[in-house]
Amino acid sequence: MPDGGSNFPALVLNADFRPLSYFPLSTWNWQDAVKAVFLDRVSVLSEYEKEVHSPSFTMRLPSVIALRDFIPSARNPAFTRFNVFLRDIFTCQYCGHKRAAPELTFDHVIPRAHGGRTSWENVVTACGPCNLRKGSKLPRECNMIPHQEPRRPTSWELQDRGRGFPPNFLHQSWRDFLYWDSELEN
Repeated sequence: MPDGGSNFPALVLNADFRPLSYFPLSTWNWQDAVKAVFLDRVSVLSEYEKEVHSPSFTMRLPSVIALRDFIPSARNPAFTRFNVFLRDIFTCQYCGHKRAAPELTFDHVIPRAHGGRTSWENVVTACGPCNLRKGSKLPRECNMIPHQEPRRPTSWELQDRGRGFPPNFLHQSWRDFLYWDSELEN
């Protein structure tokens, strides 16, 4: 394919027909999707009009696939910068402004200089100016109290939060399998 097939990703659903993840949305490139079909690891639920050919075979590219075996989601989400941003909905917990991920950082509510740990219960999303303003002070010293108390989210909460961020590419055949926070048509 001239474009390398990058315009034909397959939405990957778990065996219960829910996306493996919403943010980032679980997709595979067309080559991985076709390979999984041949290895009988997935069921094809929807296809693109585009076909791939070999000398003896023609196949329409899968647009939605479901795994045959269920993959349980992790009970405790990984503590990562991105997951902290997702928990806090990409919003500075001090000034309340939403920001793009590159404009965000995370802040230790109880600074490490005061014995604070790098954990779900002590780290919040902060914009650069607020993080600089707070510095290594305690919240009461600078009157900067996070809007929400930091806590460990569940995997379900992060998945639910991720639904609020539809991807740039959303093929029409995927809409029946995704439930974005948008009003349904009558």
